[in-house]
Amino acid sequence: MATFILVPGAWHGSWAFDAVTPLLETAGHTVHALTLTGLRPGDDDESVARANLDTHADDIVRVLQAADLTDATLVGHSYGGMVISAAADRAPTRVSRLVHLDAYVPRDGDSCWSLTTDAYRRAFIEGAADTGYAVRPPFRAPDGGEPRRRPHPLSSLVQRVRLTGAVDRVPRRDFVYCSGWEDDTPFAGLRARLASDPGWRVHDIPTGHNAMREAPRAVAELLLDQSA
Repeated sequence: MATFILVPGAWHGSWAFDAVTPLLETAGHTVHALTLTGLRPGDDDESVARANLDTHADDIVRVLQAADLTDATLVGHSYGGMVISAAADRAPTRVSRLVHLDAYVPRDGDSCWSLTTDAYRRAFIEGAADTGYAVRPPFRAPDGGEPRRRPHPLSSLVQRVRLTGAVDRVPRRDFVYCSGWEDDTPFAGLRARLASDPGWRVHDIPTGHNAMREAPRAVAELLLDQSA
């Protein structure tokens, strides 16, 4: 049976995978759905201000080490793609598969800031105006009114990832492209690049960005299909 570590995108917590987690568990697999440091309800201002991409990668590595995992599947949504890449590079012998669910796929030196669109960069700047260290959630359909979203640590969005190349040796790497928000997606160019890379398997899901909530069964089936 597989072990899945599910990593949400910016402003979100483990609850983002609430519809997918039981489908994986019912199939007999172990699931760790994470809420990253600085996004937890009890985190104080200092925790939010100090949290960066390294902090979030360490959140995953601690789970891998604590459970002594050697065959984990890391699933990262959106910003979570930055996190699973960094974590896998630090602990490649503990990871057998990466799934970037409509998520950033960084190269060494990239950041979420450098990879995203001008519209998202403006949202980061405007959203951090209140505190200077935390980006308030943008109001954006379909989850603009989701009360569980929390301000996201700004440092994690602008810090450049440091990759040694170990992440490229993870045996299986999947990219899932959500095709239902073509006007706003920052991932169209990434999809085209990865589709021509033999080291990647590219899949399309006809949903908006939050596929795990719009089509949880389709996401679960993709994660469970070892031949996909």
